[in-house]
Amino acid sequence: MNRKRTRPVIVVDYDPSWPRTFETLKSRILSVVGSVALGVEHVGSTAVPGLAAKPIIDLDVIVATAADVPIATERLATLGYLPRGNLGIPGREAFASPPGSVAHHMYVCVRSSTALANHLAIRDYLRRNAALAGRYGRLKKQLAEQFPTDRDRYIAGKTDFILAALREAGLPNDVLTAIDDGNRTSGPP
Repeated sequence: MNRKRTRPVIVVDYDPSWPRTFETLKSRILSVVGSVALGVEHVGSTAVPGLAAKPIIDLDVIVATAADVPIATERLATLGYLPRGNLGIPGREAFASPPGSVAHHMYVCVRSSTALANHLAIRDYLRRNAALAGRYGRLKKQLAEQFPTDRDRYIAGKTDFILAALREAGLPNDVLTAIDDGNRTSGPP
């Protein structure tokens, strides 16, 4: 793993306020990146109705090309976002959230990136498969109890489930390999 993450791993039942929280974040972000962004997507477990999750909103700002990433980065800095690099995942830039903001992870992703394909595919597949989302939620709770301060092991414990779901969703093997590598070497900020 690239770095040891020892912050507590807390997984809670789905909170119906998460979509509203995302919309508030999205509005603020679009106010500065609107002309360079193709969109802002609510991704991760908080984007799947009924799914247990860490109470942290994940969102992707989508840009057309890698050349747009520095423009988006400069504009996001005006809101207090600090770039953290790609954290081992090509095609995305991770950001530290502004101090005092609601808990969230934000990424700027190039439209053609594996990172974006992963985020959208797993979100959409789980939205369409409530039984699978339920199993995933139970796995996440079990892993959080088993590894309450070890995010690396928590993430690694979810990887096989995620890869199986993405395989069922139709992602090609080369993309699955890249996602597997990324999940085992990095993760959320």
